[in-house]
This record gives sequence, structure tokens and C-alpha cells, in this order.
Amino acid sequence: MKPLIQFLVEELVDFPDAVEVGEIVGDDSVTFEIKVSQPDLGKVIGKQGRIANAIRSVVRAIGNKQGRRVFVEITA
Repeated sequence: MKPLIQFLVEELVDFPDAVEVGEIVGDDSVTFEIKVSQPDLGKVIGKQGRIANAIRSVVRAIGNKQGRRVFVEITA
């Protein structure tokens, strides 16, 4: 899932080299932390959070198939 998130976010931003995706693994859950540069934060979140919610939906669907809860956090 991490490479998928990395690819999706890099295609959205102006500074793809600044994108970092961290992964925190729990017992039955995974949290992905997406870090982008400050100017790109709005592009990743989108109007009313629509792009962020779309990324979360895709990742959550993959996680459900694997039997894991998946969370996505976006920071600058």
C-alpha cells in the first residue's frame, strides 16, 4: 500500500521529491503518515477534503481485503 500512496500523492503535488510516506504498524491496524511541502498541502487535501477522502477510501478498501484497519494522516 505504501508504494500506491506514494505514487498517488507524487502525481498530485508540484514538489514530488518532498513527499514522504511513513508507516506505523499496529496489531490489526496500519497508519500511514503523508508528509508534503507546505505549498502542496492544499493540493493533497483538496476542496472540502475530497482528494484526501478519496485517498483514504482507496487505501481503506485495500486494507479491508487484507483484514486490517487503515488510517491516513496528512501533514506538512
